[in-house]
Amino acid sequence: MLRPHFYSLINTLLLCDNSASKTNLMHYHSLEIKIGNLRIGGRNPICLQSMTNTPTMDTKATVDQATRMIEAGSAMVRITAQGPKEAAHLQVIKGQLKALGYNVPLIADIHYSPEAAEIAAGIVEKVRINPGNYVDRPNSAKINYTNAEYDAELEKISKRLAPLLSICKENGTAVRIGVNHGSLSQRIVDRYGDTPEGMVQSALEFTRICHSQGFHNLVLSMKSSNVRVMVSAYLILAEKLMAEGLNYPLHLGVTEAGDGEDGRLKSIAGIGALLARGIGDTIRVSLTEDPEFELPVAKSIVDRFQQLNEKGETVRIIRPDLLVNVEAGYSRETSACGNIGGENPVAVLIHQNGQYLIADEDDSVSPVISQMILVDETMITDKLPDLLSQLSKQPEMVILAEAGADRLRTLDKALFHSGLKNPLILRSPIVCNNPQDLLVENSLNPGNLLIDGIGNGICMDATEVPLSDAIRIGFGLLQATRMRISRTEFISCPSCGRTLFDIQSTLQQVKARTGHLKGLKIGVMGCIVNGPGEMADADYGYVGAGNGKVNLYKGKVPIKRGVPESEAVDALVELIKENGDWKGN
Repeated sequence: MLRPHFYSLINTLLLCDNSASKTNLMHYHSLEIKIGNLRIGGRNPICLQSMTNTPTMDTKATVDQATRMIEAGSAMVRITAQGPKEAAHLQVIKGQLKALGYNVPLIADIHYSPEAAEIAAGIVEKVRINPGNYVDRPNSAKINYTNAEYDAELEKISKRLAPLLSICKENGTAVRIGVNHGSLSQRIVDRYGDTPEGMVQSALEFTRICHSQGFHNLVLSMKSSNVRVMVSAYLILAEKLMAEGLNYPLHLGVTEAGDGEDGRLKSIAGIGALLARGIGDTIRVSLTEDPEFELPVAKSIVDRFQQLNEKGETVRIIRPDLLVNVEAGYSRETSACGNIGGENPVAVLIHQNGQYLIADEDDSVSPVISQMILVDETMITDKLPDLLSQLSKQPEMVILAEAGADRLRTLDKALFHSGLKNPLILRSPIVCNNPQDLLVENSLNPGNLLIDGIGNGICMDATEVPLSDAIRIGFGLLQATRMRISRTEFISCPSCGRTLFDIQSTLQQVKARTGHLKGLKIGVMGCIVNGPGEMADADYGYVGAGNGKVNLYKGKVPIKRGVPESEAVDALVELIKENGDWKGN
């Protein structure tokens, strides 16, 4: 529930169906496209989707899993089609789902094989291709492209895409241009770097080719396991698409987010930060869990950004406490006030029984020794000059601000322009009475400010929630947004039909052995298609190599190849020890 001073504003907004009001809240105006019996983009509701992780040729397992996903709320079902044989088999899967009464659009997930894409395009309602490996290759030996060589590669891509687009036009099939941070082509990396800008340029190249060939049934995505990279890439893409009139619908997701609470924190923070800017038409929460468990998390995000109007129609809206109108674009220096601000680590404060405590990474708490001034929405909106004047005389004062994202950004920017270095603690205006709501609401707000590097800490309310849950979620959110690293970070894929081992149980084994290695990033990936690229941010990697074998990586370099799966976790531990990164016994 919202704290009292938000009620009148939110009630007015949720009950209003005024088009102009809603337009002011939407920063990205996507075109409407059709995917089977669905319409996405424009003013249509945000669509949820997920992906099977069964072998595509195992019809029963794939159909059974797809039905569970649909029952859990998946409006589209994605299935890997790693080759022509799997692509053709989608017809069998589609037929069995229809026989069971399920008519949701199917999406073929393609890597490396234009032939598979062309077969699938005549069967399913949507084909996802990755520009990084559809024609180009991520690890091409070619570097230092001249302009002429670069243009020649684009011409080759255009010719290679033409047959797919022709089939898609004939069958009414949509295409998703799905860029992954870890699998950019060498050509893109050579010119733009392994950066958000590189991701955007990769998508734009394919989008312009499709547009020039008269194909407009497009969706685009920019996925990364790093929440900040993901958000940055989408923001740049949305701006450039609008400028060129290519504003196709956007599919959102944090890839390789992991499992459990950490995976949920990363996904909600990243997806929510974009929906709060009016960006995003369809979402997937990627977890290393059974795919039907992704849908409740996705729904918990979307429910904050759309409501039923008085006609019973689902309409998109941004809650006023989540609205993002002001971009950061600056970095504010703060001074240390006691153990908050300055060079102190970003803090987790706990509000419990009227008392403010500061949490340590070992779950202990102690009283806050800093002086604090409590600031609410009204003070920021109506009394900001007076507040700034007061703070100018109290440089030792920490600001504890409870407000929506837009007002918190306004406050921080005003402090910056006034040259004030008072530390700022962010507190959600939502009253939560269970850990799940505490996780979701704080991931959305103040999570979207933390992603932009705003805030010297967050305040978690433990009045209704157990203290241990509030502390764990607080530190988890700081880790997810890269504001403070207090534990091992695990980058793991949700797996798909290309995965040839039980990634869920393997991830738990790796966590059990390495979960104490604070600050280390470890990737656990199902296969070599995207695995090495998507875990490029990791210090160490465990990647399925097929036939019961695993490749182990140090950074981006494979160190041990073909390790038997039964020995791979032990071998990973030894690799970490050999490189001096092990702590403990």
